[in-house]
Amino acid sequence: MVTPHKNLSAAQILTCAAMIVTLSMGVRHGFGLWLQPITQAQNWTRETFSFALAIQNLSWGVFGIFAGMLADRFGAFRVLMGGSVLYGLGLAGMALSTTPLTFALTAGVLIGAAQAGTTYAVVYGVIGRQLPAEKRSWAMGVAAAAGSFGQFLMVPVEGLLISGLGWQQALLVLGVSVLLIVPLARGLREPGFGGGVAPIRQQSIAEALREAFRYPSFQLLMAGYFVCGFQVVFIGVHMPSYLKDKGLSPQVASYALALIGLFNVVGTYVAGVLGQKLAKRKILAFIYLARAITISVFLLVPLSPWSVYIFSAVMGMLWLSTVPPTNAAVAQIFGVAHMSMLSGFVFFSHQIGSFMGVWLGGYVYDRTGSYDLVWYIAIALGVVAALLNLPVKEHPIARHQPLAA
Repeated sequence: MVTPHKNLSAAQILTCAAMIVTLSMGVRHGFGLWLQPITQAQNWTRETFSFALAIQNLSWGVFGIFAGMLADRFGAFRVLMGGSVLYGLGLAGMALSTTPLTFALTAGVLIGAAQAGTTYAVVYGVIGRQLPAEKRSWAMGVAAAAGSFGQFLMVPVEGLLISGLGWQQALLVLGVSVLLIVPLARGLREPGFGGGVAPIRQQSIAEALREAFRYPSFQLLMAGYFVCGFQVVFIGVHMPSYLKDKGLSPQVASYALALIGLFNVVGTYVAGVLGQKLAKRKILAFIYLARAITISVFLLVPLSPWSVYIFSAVMGMLWLSTVPPTNAAVAQIFGVAHMSMLSGFVFFSHQIGSFMGVWLGGYVYDRTGSYDLVWYIAIALGVVAALLNLPVKEHPIARHQPLAA
């Protein structure tokens, strides 16, 4: 039996975490490519598809809280295995659904729960517990960059699968592919979590939650993450249809999503590195303000393939670059004992924003024939999020006495 004092190696953690997040985030990033094939084949509205993905994001946020609690108590390995199986079942159900209800339950609830168990909150908990504080933000940047590489890699693959196999068979192939997360999860099997016994902690779950939700900086981080979710999911899901409506080819949308993923590799890594050197609140404020400016310029200049590619590259730099500094700030303020759970709550706010972004995009389009209003909302929210992150206090929270067990 491995002693609880021997940590996993950084190379092992980052390799396995990167491959898991590459698969999990890569598959979901291409869901926008299925909007038109599915709605046309099933004779559904865009709002029907958007609502299912909105449910997915909300489900991811809700289940993310409990996945974080389970990972903090029993380790990430078991949670990742369960999430992988749910992912495969959800993709298969998404392919075989014939009604809006079953589509919402599979593409929405099931895949959302799967993503909760296979993405950042669970993986970052391992990084926070196993790596020293001076490497934490950098390592989170590496893991987030892997998710970005997954977007760059998987979106063209998903486009080829759809064109070559049809949308249903493409989803079934992906459903088998995500099961590779199961063997990769063994590399994140942490010492000290064997036999279902949780490590001893100074705080109970209830005490950790009370402390976090009474701390204003935690609330500000949650508010900023709401905006992050709204912006990226609206763009990721609706931009392919927005571009097609404007007369651009589907290939432009595929290349645009791939460019977001490619440049996000750089953006998330740089954000992780800078998080070790600069105030995380200033990094976050810059990212949100830069997003608002980038979207504004995109809407003002004449639309062309090149304007789309430049927009995608710049947005890619800013896409998931909020993830390392936000999660590193949570670990820095509250410690790592309940990190997966607290990151899960912050991410829940992100997913409420995601729900609003993806659903509002479909709702507004179906009623106005345009996405313009939602673009304007995304700009305004970016400015608000920049202002909200500036007052965040990043120093470790003062605890007068160890709290009673």
